[in-house]
Amino acid sequence: MCLRSEWVSPSRMKLYMKSILPFLLVAVSLMNTSHFALANESTEDPFLWLEEIDSDRSMEWVNRQNAVTRKRIAEDPLFEGLYRKNLEILDSDERIAYPNIKNDLVYNFWRDKTNKRGLLRRTAKASYLKGEAVWETVLDLDKLSRDEEVKWVYKGASWLRPDYKRALLRLSPGGGDAVVIREFDLEELSFVKDGFNLPKAKTHVSWIDGDHLYVGTDFGDNSMTDSGYPRVIKKWRRGTSIEEAEPIFEGEKTDVSSSVSLAHRPEGIYHFFVHSHTFYTWTQYYLDGEKLIELDLPDDGDTQGPFKGELIIELKSDWVVEDETYPQGAIVSVRFESLIKGEHKIKLLVSPDPRASTASIRITQNQVLINRLENITNVLYRYDLVDGEWRSRKINTPTLGTFALNNTQPDSDSFFLNYEGFFTPDTLFFSDDGSSLSEIQSLPSFFDSSLYMAEQYEAVSKDGEKIPYFILHRKSMQLDGNNPTLIFGYGGFEISLKPKYQPDIAVSWLDKGGVYVVGNIRGGGEFGPRWHQAALKENRQRAYDDFIAIAENLIERNITSPNRLGISGGSNGGLLVGAVYTQRPDLFNAVVCVVPLLDMKRYNKLLAGASWMGEYGNPDIPEEWAFISRYSPYQNLNAESRYPEVFFYTSTRDDRVHPGHARKMMARMKALGHPALYFENIEGGHAGASTNDQAAYRLALTYAYLLQKLVVR
Repeated sequence: MCLRSEWVSPSRMKLYMKSILPFLLVAVSLMNTSHFALANESTEDPFLWLEEIDSDRSMEWVNRQNAVTRKRIAEDPLFEGLYRKNLEILDSDERIAYPNIKNDLVYNFWRDKTNKRGLLRRTAKASYLKGEAVWETVLDLDKLSRDEEVKWVYKGASWLRPDYKRALLRLSPGGGDAVVIREFDLEELSFVKDGFNLPKAKTHVSWIDGDHLYVGTDFGDNSMTDSGYPRVIKKWRRGTSIEEAEPIFEGEKTDVSSSVSLAHRPEGIYHFFVHSHTFYTWTQYYLDGEKLIELDLPDDGDTQGPFKGELIIELKSDWVVEDETYPQGAIVSVRFESLIKGEHKIKLLVSPDPRASTASIRITQNQVLINRLENITNVLYRYDLVDGEWRSRKINTPTLGTFALNNTQPDSDSFFLNYEGFFTPDTLFFSDDGSSLSEIQSLPSFFDSSLYMAEQYEAVSKDGEKIPYFILHRKSMQLDGNNPTLIFGYGGFEISLKPKYQPDIAVSWLDKGGVYVVGNIRGGGEFGPRWHQAALKENRQRAYDDFIAIAENLIERNITSPNRLGISGGSNGGLLVGAVYTQRPDLFNAVVCVVPLLDMKRYNKLLAGASWMGEYGNPDIPEEWAFISRYSPYQNLNAESRYPEVFFYTSTRDDRVHPGHARKMMARMKALGHPALYFENIEGGHAGASTNDQAAYRLALTYAYLLQKLVVR
């Protein structure tokens, strides 16, 4: 999993001084038998130099660690088989080519064993729906990378409506969030000479029309927020330099970001601007001609629309309007025409449910589709506005699994729906009117699902809250406390962990006798805003208590034991497993910690970190550092504890979560004499991999390590 930052970009990177006497400070830290000396703010971090991403000293250290890990894991006889099997799955031609419909054409981005960096390609919509797609290459990323001697990674496109004859391609050198913007002609299939082009930056861009863009990027001094996202939005006219672009919207430097979005509706185009003050709070504006109108909306509501004159809002907290309270978790609509006049005409669509949440809201030409998560199972509802009143009905979809909506359009009621389960391969459905679904394509099964089963249990956390979790295992599993077991968790940013078809888990872990567990801990979005907010800031420990409770429950059920138990998490999930293994090292024998946050004293000063203070708090405020310091993994390492061996995995080109977190934690572990392994992919961004080869290599490293630690051979 990953921290949500699609709509913003990572924070400004500051330079830090190297340690003056690193070896002396390491020696001093080793004499500290309680907590790491960095907890004393007057003591400099002896591993600060590892935050210098590309310095010779840092990269020499990285290469040494990588060499040790390759020798220990990649030379294990298990490794090659795991790598080949996972690469075979990732490169399989039997995968679903997920559609991106633009008028009568379907676009798709595709990687396989021949096209390692991928193809942007297209086919006729009619042939795609018949299962007879004949693909035309639009852009070959492998050829482009060879020609330009840059390892390009495709990061999507902004398409020019309504003809879709031009697109702004987002290309990342190495896979990070920072991208180069290049205008592409979809008729000539070539980049536009002297077109709209922008250098590498954390850029936000939207078409206004064929000759004008809204652009938020690094314009130079003071144009980015402290979080490293655009602070200033400008209007850029074709044929002029970016320096001539007209500033039209500015936020504060302390905001997370400034952004703009255009809502294309049958009646016209709406221009909305947003000041994101924190990750979860914002002020929204509507551009009415030349006049910018601030909208009187809840500062944490997720807004969609307009739809037939109504804005749709998912409430993250109670909204009190004229003595009427609309509760947290509800979905309401507000009449837009009245709203811009300062009036509120509100209708209720969905009432909150303590065991449900909203997965997504999508708007088509004539309907609002609301994808609900009910006891961690998706259910789809269609809402129609008839004579000013909302009418709903449930759409018949597959049950007991997870689905996602895509390709909803403002000028059509058609959409695609992807369905999957733990043991059910992905199946793509199409609806042309929102009333029924027809199957387009289904993945083959990459393993024999009849051998396995999934169950759902509950653990009781420290404060009495019941925490659900899924467990996947062989039907023949014995309750003897000896089953190698891996718990995966995330627990943050309102991200829900749902049943998902992951053949790598089956062929690399379940097939080897392993048990796989998914923890639906607080901090996630499984049960709506309350579930997320229960583990925010000063309550963060609840997420870690929940995860520990699941581990203890598995042991109590005699499914596993500490020497057979491992944990895994990435990004915020890397922080989760970091906090848990430093608090309860007795519970685990293996830890996989991927692209993690770990130094919570400095996280807000590294890349996108400042944007997440709404989730964790501000460590520069003493009262907030007081609760962050109690769980920050880097500060809570000590020499006396006996920690399980940890496998850290990160990417040099991760410009969202700084690789310095994993680097410094590894260095600190080794300095204190604790076992640890480390691997850093030189490219890959926050995903940790840019190609299928790299992804398969990461999976093979992970499972070979887990099998070494948890399975008796």
